[in-house]
Amino acid sequence: MPVLEGRVALVTGAASKRGMGRRVAVRLAGEGADVAILDKLAAPKSIWPGDEDWGGLESVAAEVRALGRQALPLVADVSDGQAVDATVTKTLAKFGKIDILVHCGGIRGSMTTAIVDLSEAEWRSIIDVNLTGSFLIAKAVARAMIPNPAGKKIVLIGSKASTEGYRGSAGYCASKHAVLGLARTLALELAQYKINVNIINPGAFETNLRDQSIIDRAKAESISVAELLERQAKGPRTGPAANIPLGRMGTPDDIANLVLFLVSEQSSYITGEMIDIDGGV
Repeated sequence: MPVLEGRVALVTGAASKRGMGRRVAVRLAGEGADVAILDKLAAPKSIWPGDEDWGGLESVAAEVRALGRQALPLVADVSDGQAVDATVTKTLAKFGKIDILVHCGGIRGSMTTAIVDLSEAEWRSIIDVNLTGSFLIAKAVARAMIPNPAGKKIVLIGSKASTEGYRGSAGYCASKHAVLGLARTLALELAQYKINVNIINPGAFETNLRDQSIIDRAKAESISVAELLERQAKGPRTGPAANIPLGRMGTPDDIANLVLFLVSEQSSYITGEMIDIDGGV
């Protein structure tokens, strides 16, 4: 029997073709879960060749249904409390419960802006999505889980920036440091209900979260985005992969495999943990 047979998962940040949320949703469906998939945009744009016709949430829903599971595509901004509450209400109306939350939604923001030059508007936008969004979705789902908490799991996607500083990325680092504190506190508060809460800290991964940084880098080097992507693809130890001991960047499937472990009963004695997944960095 699939390990998640009869379970219901809510996965955020699930619309991007190359995103972690998409692969997590499909992986959980492949193990028997029905899945509500959430994103701010129904069909986000991608800079990668071949992604032009990607259908976003509807494409992910089709992948879930092809595996014989039910899918519920939802469009909402996780930094909006009313929208988040409505999302949880719709999920409960469709499936009757939420057993699993995997919160992948987030934004990167600037990677090259010094703190002294960072605008208040950009700072607030990053904090609103990454930190407040994590708080709002975790709060709403936890409330739904507590009345029947057996076997419930929450996984938040953090970052290596949860524990390290990176020049030019103050907003992102601050938001992810705070998400780590949120996850650890939530784990303590929900432990009395036997609800597990853990946080995954990815290192360098090939996802659409990097799209804007690639655009900025190509502009700085006066080359096209296509040229930069081609150059990065030529060798496993160029660009962001150069300092990774395993010799490659991570993939969304690497995240999905770890998430599956954390939302299964195999991890029932693990909570409040921060797990780095970075190829050995």
